[in-house]
Amino acid sequence: MQTFRQAKPFSNDPGYHERRTANLRGFDISEIDSPIMEIVTVYNTLQYSFTLQSCYGHFLYEGQGNDHDTEPLPKKNIIEKVDYRIAYLAFCVENSEQGRSLRQEIENLTRIDPMNIQLGSAGWIWKDIPNFYAIQVEPDRHKSKDRVFIDYKEALHIEQVRNEFFTRLEALVMRRADELDAG
Repeated sequence: MQTFRQAKPFSNDPGYHERRTANLRGFDISEIDSPIMEIVTVYNTLQYSFTLQSCYGHFLYEGQGNDHDTEPLPKKNIIEKVDYRIAYLAFCVENSEQGRSLRQEIENLTRIDPMNIQLGSAGWIWKDIPNFYAIQVEPDRHKSKDRVFIDYKEALHIEQVRNEFFTRLEALVMRRADELDAG
């Protein structure tokens, strides 16, 4: 995200529930990249958080015609440069015990590969949407960009990191949703 900054501490947000309701009323699942549709859908069942934007992350290269392609990179090194459009999940969290613990669990996902996964905030939106965070899969040196050109070998690594990130995020979200169902 071009305005990516260090994650801010939680602040008071008396309008959280109204904002969540309004956001989810306008939610359109068809706008979500297919590999993460279920993650985003289930995430939005959590009463103490909701998504604002997301992207699976796209690896574009010469000869490929689809800007929203979600196919894996070719296993042969036939590509010189890859235009990587970042993978991320932007979300708002309620300043509650459950919300704070969820944000901490999401932040822990950066441990998968700290040089390629960051949790942060977008400063411009914070005044309108307190407790807004984004977790992204992006080489640290490019963390403030929406897209970068990287070589094929690095793209393969980023693809592996992205896949592991979404696998663990899905497990986290499903566990949280199961806890709601059991409670």
